Amino acid sequence: MGAEAGSAGLGRRAARIGSVAVRHLGGALVSRGGTVLDRLAGAAPAMLDELGPFYIKVGQLLSTRRDLLSDRLCDRLGTLTDTVPAPPREAVAATLTEAYGPAERWPFREFDWEPVGSGSIATVHRAELSDGRVAAVKVRRPGIVPLMRSDFRLAGAMAGTTRLVPGLRKLPAEEMLGQIGTAVLTQADLAAERASLERLRANLADASGVRLPEPYAEYSREQVLVMEYLDDLRDFTPEPYTAEERRDAMRRVLHTVYRMLFVDGLVHCDLHPGNLRLNAKGEVVILDAGFVVPLPDRVRRHFGGFFMNMAFGQGRRCAEIVIESAAKVPEGFDRAGFVAAVEELVGESAKVVAGEFNLAAFAPRLFKLQRRYGIYAAAEFAFPLLSLLVIEGMIHSFDPGVDFQGEAVPILMRTMGPSEHAS
Repeated sequence: MGAEAGSAGLGRRAARIGSVAVRHLGGALVSRGGTVLDRLAGAAPAMLDELGPFYIKVGQLLSTRRDLLSDRLCDRLGTLTDTVPAPPREAVAATLTEAYGPAERWPFREFDWEPVGSGSIATVHRAELSDGRVAAVKVRRPGIVPLMRSDFRLAGAMAGTTRLVPGLRKLPAEEMLGQIGTAVLTQADLAAERASLERLRANLADASGVRLPEPYAEYSREQVLVMEYLDDLRDFTPEPYTAEERRDAMRRVLHTVYRMLFVDGLVHCDLHPGNLRLNAKGEVVILDAGFVVPLPDRVRRHFGGFFMNMAFGQGRRCAEIVIESAAKVPEGFDRAGFVAAVEELVGESAKVVAGEFNLAAFAPRLFKLQRRYGIYAAAEFAFPLLSLLVIEGMIHSFDPGVDFQGEAVPILMRTMGPSEHAS
């Protein structure tokens, strides 16, 4: 009976998804103006927003894959946001009861029902624990995990249909969905987030001027993450800091991210302004460890090697690393043409004044080359690049003169040694 009910629920969800897709994409196909792909790109954000959290998160991550998707589509998907209204108090209370039992057994003296943050997967509330500590309590939305899992299954079944759409026939849709969908589901796993937070804290324990909230394992449950409440947090805006204070803060951010990427191999890929803050002491505060990716050692070294050779203008070695780390190299791949094109790109970037280097301008050009030559990156290689792209704009707005590449070189030389730099 349960299996039948589950199948029936999956069928209803599939019908709902089909109805929403037909309404948005069908309208785009029959409308006029622009290319078919442009019209589909324009319709995608509203469609994914209506379909819910799983598709919103997938769309956000797909917006970073400019090595595979058009700039137009990535720009449109980049407008998606998962800031949504909080669930009713009764729904939050039901989750807390599921986690701890009756209200008299909850570990809170006080609990603020009005959340300080509300996303598509969870809400975050300020609370006072029974031992007197003030905590941030992340409460997963009721029913979100089975919904996202069923959406993952249905999306997988539909991924193959991209072969029927002109311009998307060569897209490795199944592989992309497997990589990105798994990353999305992990963000709903609060036990995994607690483990990631503990590992990041251990890795960065000796990093001065950097703070992460301490998770309280004894109070956390599968659907609830309880952690230290960090208050008096400030956005990364230039005022009221001096130029020297801004430069010091940005160096701490960059050195922390580079340490994750090139030394520890555990990378926070979601350091947007809501998750990366400053406190009253000027310390860098990292929040929300839901999207943390472990890098296999091979990928970590590949990415570090690419970044170091890019900094030194060694385009041939950069091209070789892209090929070595690719998820797929097509038959008949024009290796010489690709290497020459990457050499030219890296050579042009090497001429840019250090403080004016812009990864957000460099990466799309590299991705276009990958699309042209039919080579696409493994997700493990794309996610570290995502972490840098997310923070670059914020860093340049806070401290326009920061040497984005130069700050990485000492760390890379210590970690990888001079052998990777082919002079």
